[in-house]
Amino acid sequence: MARNFMYLYGKNSVLERLSCNPLSIKKIYIQDNFRDEDVIKAVTSAKIPFKRLSEKDLLRIKKAERIQGILAEAEKFRYAEFKDLLKVSDGIRRSIVFLDNLSDPHNLGSIIRIAACFGGFAVVIPERNSCDINETVLHVASGGENYVPVSISPNLSRSLEEAKEAGYWAVGAVVEGGDDINKISLPFPLCLVLGSEGKGIRPGLQKHLDMKATLPMGGAKLSFNVAMSFSIFAHEIAKQLKA
Repeated sequence: MARNFMYLYGKNSVLERLSCNPLSIKKIYIQDNFRDEDVIKAVTSAKIPFKRLSEKDLLRIKKAERIQGILAEAEKFRYAEFKDLLKVSDGIRRSIVFLDNLSDPHNLGSIIRIAACFGGFAVVIPERNSCDINETVLHVASGGENYVPVSISPNLSRSLEEAKEAGYWAVGAVVEGGDDINKISLPFPLCLVLGSEGKGIRPGLQKHLDMKATLPMGGAKLSFNVAMSFSIFAHEIAKQLKA
């Protein structure tokens, strides 16, 4: 029988959720030798039931690396409506990151964390052939999901078309053949399209792009993973928005 909740684990993930949305947490399990006073204070202040357990018993509930002595039962992740991502919120029109065929939860979690750090981003993932927001993603995101709306799309190409109809420009990150990201002016409001490692951006999405951009690499003939690439693009987007 499927669970109607998700496990959050790790100090940052639980602490950020306690700060942003404590009502989404139903119960917390704390390792008997856990002594982080900031976390304990946040748990008691939120008046959330918690139970002390041995490390062995904690791992029986959730077998994972880096639990860091704390585990929370939380509501399932709530995806944002795509149409809401296109709206101006608190005076900000978000840059929207479209992720094509991203299957690694660690990369997806890293992208959400990076997006939260820079601010002003939303993420769109496809309904099929992609990692969804699971417990590993939330752990790697380290609480970033509280600051970055994520929408799931049944048709990524159609969603990109809708964004363009709403006034957005579509820029694709490609390994080769694009304009040097350091030498171009990015058009805003912006949709940044990132493809999976190995496959890149599918042709069906590429036909909707207004521009292709490449990260110049003068060193070894290797490549950045998608999360590393996004961090560089996110920095450039944030810099040009402030210029």
